[in-house]
Amino acid sequence: MKKLALAASIGAIAGVVATTQLVAPLLAQENDAAVTYEYLDLFGDILERVRASYVEEVDEKQLIEAAINGMLTSLDPHSSYLPPDDFDDMRIQTKGEFGGLGIEVTMENGFVKVISPIDDTPAAAAGIQAGDFITHINGESVLGLTLSEAVDKMRGPVGSDIVVTIAREGAEEPFDVTITRDVIKIRAVRARVEGDVGVLRVTAFNEQTYDNLVARIAKIKEELGGAENVKGYVLDLRNNPGGLLGQAIAVSDAFLDAGEIVSTRGRNPEDSERYNAEPGDLTDGKPMVVLINGGSASASEIVAGALQDHRRAVVIGTKSFGKGSVQTIMPLAGKGAIRLTTARYYTPSGRSIQALGIEPDILIEQRKLAAADDAARRGRSEADLRGRLDNDSLTEDERKQLEEERKRHEATAQLRDKDLQLAYALDLLTGLSIYAEKR
Repeated sequence: MKKLALAASIGAIAGVVATTQLVAPLLAQENDAAVTYEYLDLFGDILERVRASYVEEVDEKQLIEAAINGMLTSLDPHSSYLPPDDFDDMRIQTKGEFGGLGIEVTMENGFVKVISPIDDTPAAAAGIQAGDFITHINGESVLGLTLSEAVDKMRGPVGSDIVVTIAREGAEEPFDVTITRDVIKIRAVRARVEGDVGVLRVTAFNEQTYDNLVARIAKIKEELGGAENVKGYVLDLRNNPGGLLGQAIAVSDAFLDAGEIVSTRGRNPEDSERYNAEPGDLTDGKPMVVLINGGSASASEIVAGALQDHRRAVVIGTKSFGKGSVQTIMPLAGKGAIRLTTARYYTPSGRSIQALGIEPDILIEQRKLAAADDAARRGRSEADLRGRLDNDSLTEDERKQLEEERKRHEATAQLRDKDLQLAYALDLLTGLSIYAEKR
């Protein structure tokens, strides 16, 4: 009997504890709901007072949209409300063709900051650079504007001009730049051959990116007379502001045979996702270099991080932008959509690059040689001396090979003046290929 009584007592106590644990969250939820409704009433009261008493007549729809956008932008710089027109524009952009200036921007310290200009666009032609701050649009300060409002002011009819005031690090004073709006057609991937190296320049991650990449790799192989003649590949992600997560995964998979590409983790553990590579490397395992800089963001960082963690490529350049979050577009039944940050992403090694960026394996700052440095680099040699002895031991084939080598080195020297980071990448791939041949 004592044992039964004890068991019954424990059961009764356990029942009380369990009931307490159940009731407490319910009470907390009710209190939270009460506070929420109280503040919604406050919002309604303020809206009514503004509508009735503001010095000028107001548009209630615009006020409410501004309030919604203010709520979202208070969360982080990448969450926002997209009115129907903006939502339509966003969908057009992801398809790879849209109207505008051709810049990717964010908001920092109240000003519009350029993440990067897009290649072959009015902004790029006008000399806009990654890291520039836009302080005024057509003479009007951007202070106090939301990012969406600032972007709206930069939109306009194709062919019309806009004057943006730029504050740039290293410039003594802000300066004005006039840009003519145009239809922006994004060619997601460009390709060219430098010597026997394929250079792949990815400018955006839109719906066309992976298909463009496949076609450009095939073109490089054809131009060099087959995959066996390709020494390696440079994947240029500089000033690429990112785009679609699915395309970042597909591009990474193009260079990997196996392993994790990226993982995303939301607030709830069940929302976590892992994305893995499937067999098949489009570049046949050839050596790779990835170029990044401060304008490489989001999807670009996913690709660079995946290839770096798997030791598939050497990353060269400067630290990337550091946007390690994922935004989900949530349509609102014909009333636009919201862009909401729903997860952080992590590289295969488990790194979050949020606000940190991808650090290159080899840091190379972009620079140009001064005239004195250029002269010193060229210097004088035995071949410049008057009365020198000629080399009579070379065969005709050896002379031709020597001449080809000289031309290649001269081309590389010119490239160093124009694009030091790319020139370094080509030199590195040459060294890797020589090392592979001797193994």
